[in-house]
Amino acid sequence: MSPQIAGLLQLIALIAALALVYRPLGDYMARVYSSEKHYKPEKWIYKVIGANPAAEMRWPAYLRGVLAFSAVSVLFLYLMQRVQGSLPGSLGFSSIDPDQAFNTAASFVANTNWQSYYGEQAMGHVVQTGGLAVQNFVSAAVGMAVAVALVRGFARTRTGELGNFWTDLVRGTVRILIPISVIGAIVLVACGAIQNFSGIHQVGQFMGGTQEWNGGAVASQEAIKELGTNGGGYFNANSAHPFENPTPLSNLFEIFLILLIPTALTRTFGRMVGSLKQGYAILGAMAVIWIGFTALMMWTEFAHRGPAFEIAGGAMEGKETRFGIAGSALFAVATTLTSTGAVNSFHSSYTGFGGGITMLGMQLGEIAPGGVGSGLYGMLMMAIIAVFIAGLMVGRTPEYLGKKIGTRQIKFAACYILITPALVLGFTAVAMALPTPGNSMTNSGAHGFSEILYAYTSAANNNGSAFAGLAADTPWFNTTIGIAMLLGRFLPMVFVLALAGSLAEQKPVPETAGTLRTDKPLYAGLLVGTILIITGLTYFPALALGPLAEGLAS
Repeated sequence: MSPQIAGLLQLIALIAALALVYRPLGDYMARVYSSEKHYKPEKWIYKVIGANPAAEMRWPAYLRGVLAFSAVSVLFLYLMQRVQGSLPGSLGFSSIDPDQAFNTAASFVANTNWQSYYGEQAMGHVVQTGGLAVQNFVSAAVGMAVAVALVRGFARTRTGELGNFWTDLVRGTVRILIPISVIGAIVLVACGAIQNFSGIHQVGQFMGGTQEWNGGAVASQEAIKELGTNGGGYFNANSAHPFENPTPLSNLFEIFLILLIPTALTRTFGRMVGSLKQGYAILGAMAVIWIGFTALMMWTEFAHRGPAFEIAGGAMEGKETRFGIAGSALFAVATTLTSTGAVNSFHSSYTGFGGGITMLGMQLGEIAPGGVGSGLYGMLMMAIIAVFIAGLMVGRTPEYLGKKIGTRQIKFAACYILITPALVLGFTAVAMALPTPGNSMTNSGAHGFSEILYAYTSAANNNGSAFAGLAADTPWFNTTIGIAMLLGRFLPMVFVLALAGSLAEQKPVPETAGTLRTDKPLYAGLLVGTILIITGLTYFPALALGPLAEGLAS
């Protein structure tokens, strides 16, 4: 069987698996966030944190809950790293330096999981499981809660109430993320991923010296890392490491976990707003982008010319022979079109155009299907922009799901789409202008520029993957990337929740003959075009200096 046919079969199997669980999981999540029943373990949690699960919140209160919880999480994770040397189960590792501790705390709380350290050489069992893994759950639950709050803004009328943040946070964790992660961890253990709390042990000689490995609760962390679109690896090699991702079957299963919740949330959205067709339209736009990016990635990595590439069957540099080009390309597109950031190959070793595809996927806003929660609310913000553009074309006040999109709403949406590019391009420009950050680049020219552009694109979009080649463990990059991650995560949430509150206050607008049908393929096509045009106008000059220049020169 040719590698191309094998890749096509993997793609078909992945789509079939997602289609199989789409309806039951989407409906289940809609029931979770709409239920008035509280389970006993949830009541215990509410009692401990002092929350009233029945109290409705307007958007400022909901936002305060998001920010307060996240701020405490950053502080807790930072302190845990700073005292690691005194904790049991530290495996003899010392405490983390202040700049790296800040970067890591910001990274995992912001659902980014950017890592400027070697996981197996820096973090002990307590920090890995009690700190990083916990944030993998709750940071994903925060994103889901914000997305559900926006959906309620569309579904509710004449009220500014968006639900209760603490209820949404707990339910997302207890009823959705934990059960699926348990099943996922069992599957990964069956595939060969490790799950233990062993210490550091020697496994033989390597290049004249002793090779050492430490164990860990890898399978359980791997499951939530992918399911929650987090991405941080237990080991530095991330999902290319055989302890994390041992076989082609586990590789395909991890891609499935990455896409599972973001895809099913579109049905949750349709169910909660009372129109499944609206959810299908959003899903259709996501699918067009994802399939298009996957096809382009496979083409550019399989078709690259040259004797070495032809012998290997494509551009195999930086890719695991266990997965090949198809498994690597599928993984790369899945992680960069979501906010996952896990990697099973070095994106820096991809062809010039291939590296550009991974970068562009993040620059779209990671909305196809996007991160857990963030993908849905990001796509809905773009949907509002698309409706506004359509309204301008026909001279009609734009409407979406029975709500008028006026000046206030479009300002919130515009601010949302401008924040991330401003962070990416601003930090990249400053880093290129100063002498010290440039010393961290392994390569010069277009590829070296791509290393820095990719780093800030990954940080501000809360992806977390690295291009490889950039020595990012410096005070400059640890600090600025940490700031970019926090601002890129929480500033957009301000405008998402503000928009949700303004929509919930409106009364429904009756549908007329002139109303744009946002549940039709025509609108889905308009939405895809809007996304591509806005992203192209924003990032094309920067991409032309990096991956496009490199691709055209090769």
